[in-house]
Amino acid sequence: MTAKTFADFGIVVRHDRGEEDTTCPQCSESRKNKRARCLSVNIDKGVWTCHHCGWSGGLGTGEQTRPVIVKTWRKPQYQAEAVTPTEQSIRWFAARGITKPVLERNRIGVCSTYFPQLEEKVNAVAFPYFRGSDVLNVKYRTKDKHFRMEAGAERVLYGLNDIGETLIWVEGEIDKLSMEVAGFASCVSVPDGAPTPNTKNYDSKFDFMDAPELERAKHHIIAVDNDEPGVRLEEELLRRLGRDVCRVVRWPEGCKDANDVLKLHGAITLAECVEAATWVPVEGEHAVSDYAESMDRLYKYGMPRGVKTCWSSVNDYYTVMPGEWTLVTGIPGHGKSEWLDAMMVRLAMDHGWCFAIFSPENQPTEYHLSKLAEKYIGKPFGDGPTERMTLADKEHAIQFLDEHFVFLLPELPTVDSLIEKLRVIVKRRGIRGVVLDPWNEIDHTRAGAMSETEYISQSLSKLRAFARGHGVHLWIVAHPTKLQKEQDGSYPVPTPYDVAGSAHWRNKADNCIAIWRDTAKDNNAVEVHIQKVRKKSVGKVGMTTILYDRLTGQYRDIQAPPQQWQEQDDEFIPD
Repeated sequence: MTAKTFADFGIVVRHDRGEEDTTCPQCSESRKNKRARCLSVNIDKGVWTCHHCGWSGGLGTGEQTRPVIVKTWRKPQYQAEAVTPTEQSIRWFAARGITKPVLERNRIGVCSTYFPQLEEKVNAVAFPYFRGSDVLNVKYRTKDKHFRMEAGAERVLYGLNDIGETLIWVEGEIDKLSMEVAGFASCVSVPDGAPTPNTKNYDSKFDFMDAPELERAKHHIIAVDNDEPGVRLEEELLRRLGRDVCRVVRWPEGCKDANDVLKLHGAITLAECVEAATWVPVEGEHAVSDYAESMDRLYKYGMPRGVKTCWSSVNDYYTVMPGEWTLVTGIPGHGKSEWLDAMMVRLAMDHGWCFAIFSPENQPTEYHLSKLAEKYIGKPFGDGPTERMTLADKEHAIQFLDEHFVFLLPELPTVDSLIEKLRVIVKRRGIRGVVLDPWNEIDHTRAGAMSETEYISQSLSKLRAFARGHGVHLWIVAHPTKLQKEQDGSYPVPTPYDVAGSAHWRNKADNCIAIWRDTAKDNNAVEVHIQKVRKKSVGKVGMTTILYDRLTGQYRDIQAPPQQWQEQDDEFIPD
């Protein structure tokens, strides 16, 4: 029997080894973006998985499928071709500097529609959201600034059809129309304002970033509102798009947004504001004047603070600051990976964070997922002497994990290849945290005569630049070298200087943490040693003790009441 090839399944691959992404013969042809490379193929192992439709299989096992929840959207009953602006609406927009040709081009109309918050039908301006000739959604606005969008319709960017190589981002449909009056058609508005950081399903509010039309944009100009929500939105867009391809607009005194500038100063001044957009400072040398605007905002809104963990005793010393990276070390078996997993689950639960995980030692992935599920549900995954999670618990956990976690499992990963994959994931999924566990599982082949010290310094600089540029927090797990036992037979608490390779670990890290336990004592106490904190707004150097439940993988403060807390047996924490 002749061995099957990828071509037998309609899969086109360009290489004869390694991993690559390609189009899916099952779903790509039916998608809006037919060139979307949603099929991941491991050529060496002869397996594939589609991240869109769920089609998977192997050359030896054949095709398989898994259930995939596909979102369906309701199309609005809006006849765009029959809509024309009324004389009253023309006058209303004219007072805001918006011309009739712009209204007609964008099919702005007026209609009577029901507003749940008013409990009645009222006349409202209608802003149709197009993709091609299809109306995907409609936003309605009353004269009293009440808003609503079509229920069950897809929330996309306003202005998808206008996206060009240079794209302006604004925070309202009228601002988008204002930009068009000023001569900038390539402009989009986000469908909603900036959500607060603790908004439920925060990252789902940015699903519009998946639009295939955004691939046309190579350069971005952020021109959102000059207020606190606008500051949050600007930061989120910079984080997802990448600071190196973004410029930002600053409005004149007394102006909140693009339409304010158009009304008060005219189209020429608005165009000048856009043309004067400045590059976002990244790494490098800058004049003090480059930071005048950001210093003003810092003065108004205060120093950013780290996100709290779920352990109050840990928060006294360490919080999680976006744009920083933390070194986590510890003796094998002391639970540094378990502690990180527990932190990720609680950050996802409490703050809606999404994570990308590179953890080849935690394999198979199903095993890792079962441990994460235990930390989320608070019950053992497998059968045993205590009550395990129910089937409903398991399904609930899988849904939660699918919404907040993505795993990186490339063959022979390098620092550069991981960073490139992470850039894509930040844009598509809005991840806020990255875990590389452990460092020694990355391919560290060095070029030429580069020393190990030089390589580590260069690699950590690249990772730090990625974290800062995209506003994610990065945790790197690195094992210490072989330590000398104390006289009582115990191992000392490792420090960053004990990590194999270079003193750069401590020098370049924003924060350094060691996880340690006294193996001579039969208890569930785990010491968290915070050995370096770069910013005082994040925390301080010190040590605290928390307790570990082996059956569920959860941790708690010593003073906290136990939640489904179990007695420990002989074996302690897997690493």
